[in-house]
Amino acid sequence: MFSNIRHLRRFMSSKSSISISQAKSKLRSEYDPDKALEIYSSVSKHYSSPVSSRYAQELTVRRLAKSRRFQDIETLVESHKQDPKITQEPYLSTLIRSYGQAGMFGHAMRTFEQMEQLGTPRTVISFNALLFACNQSKMFDKLPVLFDEIPRKYNFLPDKVSHGILVKSYCEAGFPDKALELLQELENKDVEVTTVTYTTVLNALYKQGKSEEAERLWSEMVTKGCELDVAAYNVRMMNVHGGDPEKVKELIDEMSNVGLKPDTICYNFLMTCYCKNGMMEEAKKVYKGLERNGCKPNAATFRTLLYYLCRSEDYERGYKVFKESVKMHKIPDFNTVKLLVEGLVKKKKMKKEAKGIIRTIKKKFPPNVLRGWQKFEEDLGLVSAGSVPGDQEATK
Repeated sequence: MFSNIRHLRRFMSSKSSISISQAKSKLRSEYDPDKALEIYSSVSKHYSSPVSSRYAQELTVRRLAKSRRFQDIETLVESHKQDPKITQEPYLSTLIRSYGQAGMFGHAMRTFEQMEQLGTPRTVISFNALLFACNQSKMFDKLPVLFDEIPRKYNFLPDKVSHGILVKSYCEAGFPDKALELLQELENKDVEVTTVTYTTVLNALYKQGKSEEAERLWSEMVTKGCELDVAAYNVRMMNVHGGDPEKVKELIDEMSNVGLKPDTICYNFLMTCYCKNGMMEEAKKVYKGLERNGCKPNAATFRTLLYYLCRSEDYERGYKVFKESVKMHKIPDFNTVKLLVEGLVKKKKMKKEAKGIIRTIKKKFPPNVLRGWQKFEEDLGLVSAGSVPGDQEATK
């Protein structure tokens, strides 16, 4: 554990540098917080701009937060305040955002208030980072107060990003009607509303079962010439993906007709539709066709397909899908893999494969993620003396 800044600095200075893109790729598939911190340390002092490393920093903080290592997060973030770049507002804003990712809003607010002391100019850039931190910390009641008070106190105006975060806050608090009212206010004031903001409200309306209002908003977006994107279409697909797969196919065709390229999420919705309707052969075809359509399966792809293969007791095919998820560093969650292991044990001839899956899980995930596995192994009679971590079988 990195319990103080001196140890953290010594650790960071001992590692060789890798590129930002390499770090991002590794961090996406690394669940061990110590290893994530090691990867981040190799790029944290070698990037060209604050924005370029923000994603790597936030991913690292999320890994630490999941393990409830808040002291280590504070040590990591506070150590960056000694960097000469702290006088650059975008750099300091990444620190505010990181505290927000961990739900540590008090620390985010304190950092914002330290800006004069640190010699950092304060504009809407850091204000937006603070709003983001407030939203991530789920302090939805506080956000409108900050939105009203801080710009007046420091004499700047909220921008379209600020308004977008306020809209998102209303939606996440369960008040899409308030968000709709705000959209109307912004339109009356000639403030630009982004597609992302419209899509946020659209999603919230669908989640509350307000499909008619959502469809009206979609028509409004089209009428106003809003630049519809893949994310907006994905929200509409989410609303139908438990129903008729033909409707999802129609939306995918519509996207292609307007010049948008359907992404993995689109095909996941189509695959889920087929699965829920018991059309497993069609679901498998969607999965196999991802590469042909210029997409790669993500964690949700493997989780969904594996779950429904287990439900239909096609454990052999499920095992093959699991092996593919391992190769792509997109292993599904504990409960889904548990179904597969239980199914393989039921098929007496595949007990060896079940043990192989457990070895793989132990190799890929840190101890804090594996708390449920030991009892699970014991219950299924899969514990073997002298077993070594790593899976020779499931990664072939």
